[in-house]
Amino acid sequence: MVVLRIRNAHKRKYALICLCIVGFIMYRYLRMSCAPFKHNSLCATFCECDTKSSSSMPTTGWRLSRKVGLSANSSQFTLEGQPFHILGGSIHYFRVPRAYWRDRLLKMKACGINTLTTSVPWSLHQPNREVFNFHTQLDLEAYINLAAELGLWVILRPGPYISSELDLGGLPSWLLRDGSMRLRTTYPGFTQALNTFFDKLIPKVVPLQFKKGGPIIAVQVENEYGSFAKDESYMLFIKEALQSRGISELLLTSDNHNTLKYVSHLSTSFYHPSPKMCVILGRFCPICQPNSPTMVMDYWTGWYDVWGELHHVLPQEDMVSTVREILRRGMSVNLYMFHGGSTFGFMSGAVVDPSYKALVPSYDYDAPLSEAGEYTPKYHLLRDLLSRYNRGDSFPDMPTLHYREAYEPAIMYQHLSLWDALSFTEGPFKSLTPVNMENLPVNNGNGQSYGYTLYETIITSGGLLKSGDNVRDRALENTGRNSRKQLAYLCTKVKNVSAPIKLTQYFTSHLLVENCGRVHQGRDLDKQHKGLVGDILLNNIPLRDFTIYSLDMKPSFIDRFAPWKTLPENPSFPGFFMGRLFAYGYPSDTFLKLPGWEKGVVFINGLNLGRYWSIGPQQSLYIPGPFLNSGINQVIVFEEQEGDYKVQFEDTPDLGMAVDIQ
Repeated sequence: MVVLRIRNAHKRKYALICLCIVGFIMYRYLRMSCAPFKHNSLCATFCECDTKSSSSMPTTGWRLSRKVGLSANSSQFTLEGQPFHILGGSIHYFRVPRAYWRDRLLKMKACGINTLTTSVPWSLHQPNREVFNFHTQLDLEAYINLAAELGLWVILRPGPYISSELDLGGLPSWLLRDGSMRLRTTYPGFTQALNTFFDKLIPKVVPLQFKKGGPIIAVQVENEYGSFAKDESYMLFIKEALQSRGISELLLTSDNHNTLKYVSHLSTSFYHPSPKMCVILGRFCPICQPNSPTMVMDYWTGWYDVWGELHHVLPQEDMVSTVREILRRGMSVNLYMFHGGSTFGFMSGAVVDPSYKALVPSYDYDAPLSEAGEYTPKYHLLRDLLSRYNRGDSFPDMPTLHYREAYEPAIMYQHLSLWDALSFTEGPFKSLTPVNMENLPVNNGNGQSYGYTLYETIITSGGLLKSGDNVRDRALENTGRNSRKQLAYLCTKVKNVSAPIKLTQYFTSHLLVENCGRVHQGRDLDKQHKGLVGDILLNNIPLRDFTIYSLDMKPSFIDRFAPWKTLPENPSFPGFFMGRLFAYGYPSDTFLKLPGWEKGVVFINGLNLGRYWSIGPQQSLYIPGPFLNSGINQVIVFEEQEGDYKVQFEDTPDLGMAVDIQ
């Protein structure tokens, strides 16, 4: 026996302080280790109620050996050998201001969700071949660690293709500079780029896996590949790319139940079942994946919106009845989305079936938590449903809501015409023929990813100007500084759109082409070049000798605007307009509205909030309080056609007239 004798009071005091510090450190360590297991009683309850299992409750988190992890080798998931029921919810860190990460995750936990799922957008983390960004808003490690701190497990979806209604499904546009590119295949140009990205990404998440003491219990391989498959060896390549870099947790994928040919070597979860589909899956899964649990990886709680249509909603009763049926059948589930957030900037994707339409920046998704993090009737019904499966154990308290404020309107008082702004671009560039955005010699050889491109050429005769199918996606044709005609409109690819030109002298024709968003899914991802992708004809003769300006609308471009000019009585369009928003005290969330404006982009303190368009459905842009400064805030509007010179700020959103999802 060792006896420690401290001979004087002074030394005893220091010894007591040291013991307190050691005790506090041990307490924090054990508390962090236990945190993710706070929902295990709920998981065991589901297993017992739905499958009549008599398995004992999982052991306390810090006692687990963490050697086995999540397993799919029986009719129910097990975590370290104990029955485990996944109740997941999707929240994308890149769609929620970092200052609100904790708030949104706490609200999810208070609803009874035990697992966070999040996708990883390659396009944001590697905007250029030479540039990687895992900081501030894109600090994935911090997000996953926060989930662990709050007691949530994590299913990570690193892609590389994630869909998520992002431009090009989250793939970087610079891949399209390769004229032979075949995305989502084992084409060497794609796999080499992917290996470079995974070499940066995967080492960051390997230490956060369950077996290493972290919260990641599973990793999804790609996304819905069987639905759009091109290459039978591709999924195996992605699987090996993950495992060779240290991913050792359960690998799964999400796909349609009819498309398992390409994913048979993975645990497969399914997306968006109706109550009827739950019955089909209950019969189908034991055949295609015997002795394996069933999981609905993407139960769509709502839907996204596109410009020119109505705001899509899923009736709350339909959502709750389907989730109830999923749980009754003992299936695990992930709610996509639990909280959608906002697709800030130009990151929204597009659809092409049956015709091209671009997505709005709001990703509210009619989810249980609204775009601004508000509780919805769906949230309360879902919380009530999950609590009834919890044997009366109480959920954490629901966090209080953030205050929202209707600020005084911002009056535009300064102006910069598009023509004045051209001096702040990178370029211009000369080319005999049109060059698409991706192949412009900008951004250190990575091309232009988003925004607008201006094409100028000399026209020497009148006649009929034809665009064919070569405008992607929308263009304003300007035959003079005050004359504008649309060659393509409503963000729709229109073949053989034409505009008559009357000419009395030579002049410069300006084609301002907007990239409204690349499609986020489908078999034509390789063909998503933007700008002018072919010839424009005048009297069936191709126009030649172009001067091209890249207007990517990055913060660095906007910040260069100086000096501004006083707003004239009749300002020119397209143009930039600047005003000020005054926020006194601690800034609150607000919603920007632009009645009287037609179409354009809004920037707050240099941050791109996204597009607005009078055709709707979305009529407001969400401004999180953390985006604002206490005091003066800069508001810049790029307007294509006409404006009211005043921007309003209200405390309620306007996502447009709603229609039920069919």
